[in-house]
Amino acid sequence: MSSLGRRRVGGASRHLRARAALAVFGGAAALGWLCMVLPLGADPGGTEQVRAGPGASAVASPAGPGEEAGDGPVTADLVLPVAAAGTAGAAAVYARVRRRRRTMSRTTPAAAVEPDVPSAELERRGRRLLVETDDSVRTSAEELAFVAGCHGDGAARPFARALESARGELAAAFRLRQLLDDAADRLSAEDGRRALTEIVERCAGAGRRLDAQAPAFDQLRALERDPVGALEYAEDRFQELTDRVRRAGGALIGLGERYAPGASRPVADHVGQARERLVFATSQLNRTRQALGRGDLATAAPRLRAAEGAVHQADALVTAVDRLADELAAAVALLPGTLDDAAAHRTADGVVADVRRETAADEPYDPLDALRRLVGAVPGVGADGLPHEPDGAALRAAALLVADSAVAAARDLVTTRRGAVGSEARTRLAEAERHLVRARDGAPPPGSGRGGSPLAEARRAGLLAGQARESAEQDVRSYEAPDDGPLGDGLGAALLGGVLLAGGPGSTDGLRGPACYGGPATRRRRTVADRL
Repeated sequence: MSSLGRRRVGGASRHLRARAALAVFGGAAALGWLCMVLPLGADPGGTEQVRAGPGASAVASPAGPGEEAGDGPVTADLVLPVAAAGTAGAAAVYARVRRRRRTMSRTTPAAAVEPDVPSAELERRGRRLLVETDDSVRTSAEELAFVAGCHGDGAARPFARALESARGELAAAFRLRQLLDDAADRLSAEDGRRALTEIVERCAGAGRRLDAQAPAFDQLRALERDPVGALEYAEDRFQELTDRVRRAGGALIGLGERYAPGASRPVADHVGQARERLVFATSQLNRTRQALGRGDLATAAPRLRAAEGAVHQADALVTAVDRLADELAAAVALLPGTLDDAAAHRTADGVVADVRRETAADEPYDPLDALRRLVGAVPGVGADGLPHEPDGAALRAAALLVADSAVAAARDLVTTRRGAVGSEARTRLAEAERHLVRARDGAPPPGSGRGGSPLAEARRAGLLAGQARESAEQDVRSYEAPDDGPLGDGLGAALLGGVLLAGGPGSTDGLRGPACYGGPATRRRRTVADRL
């Protein structure tokens, strides 16, 4: 049975459990009605035999004070119909309440996908919604960071809860997309269509959770009424980042001198991209001040939000440079112990010898790549064919470091170039993050039937992250910025990063606006009459 088929079996078992609960509830209701109909204050010692009919077994029922034996059948005749009616009525009310609760708590539309939509169109719709919803989640997280900075974590909490809920729906949608990709040639058309439908519905549910919070979010931020506090906070972060970008440029040069060229490749253009984001932020912050001077709050708000988005991405880009420097240093420290651990496995002899030569030579090398090769050379399956966790703390630490680095590099690329990145890279990244969490938490023990070892999970995370980065890089190479005006003052970088959205669904005026907290229906809600 396919994984998707097992999902249906799980759903069926949940329905069976619900029916069983309903039956128990009905029985309890019947007992309650019996107690209500029979007289209170019965003599515990007196009983009478009530027969429902020929061949029926005797049932002991309490006899009330002063009740004659001949009255028993009359009471029984009343009890059974009333109990049945009470049970039916209680069951109907219970079922109605359950339906109402399901309707009120439903996170996906009851008919989000029309049954006559062709599967090819459903495929396209699902991929488009994965991209739009992922963009919405990333943008919402970025703006939420500004809310927490300006108003505190307490004020941001309800919006953070909505964001986490949307992330959960999106993660489930990405998981389904990965299952479809992995089992495309083994799935029936019905299973494939069911999975595509659920992807669309889960994305819609995630988007609605964020859209529902957008009005309250805007009320808290009050950018259209009093943006001064938010502007000052953004300007402070901008000043801090100006110095950090300069330092990151020096750090990047140092990485190139100390390590092999491939070591710094994941962040090779991050400093340049960060500078472009700051150029754009400078322009938008200045124009925000000018709009405030004119009392034009409607123009100031979207320009300020655009500046915030650029500042946040500049922060992510320079943070990635600092993080890679730390990862490379940690890899150097882990190499001796990892070499010793890997040397215990004959299958790794060739890689161990190569890495020893590289590290002994007076030449720059890539320590993360060396760890990656050592981790990959150690067998992940034992002689019994089950997942095998090799001995050695250094080897396990190396596997996690390599996976962490690969996933972070892919995440940074998708986040800061999301205007160009499609659904495939995002799907592989989501799956890599899932495997990385399992590796960190410690995968189920071998033979449990619930997955591989932490080492295997870490290797899988690194492999998927590499695929995500490769796919994202291909998307960026193929990207063409919207041809609706000049792209100076960092505008091209803002569009590439998804800081700005060109037009909107059905837009004919070409107006640009900043991406905001919310789902696909509300994230484009701010635009300006002139071009950003």
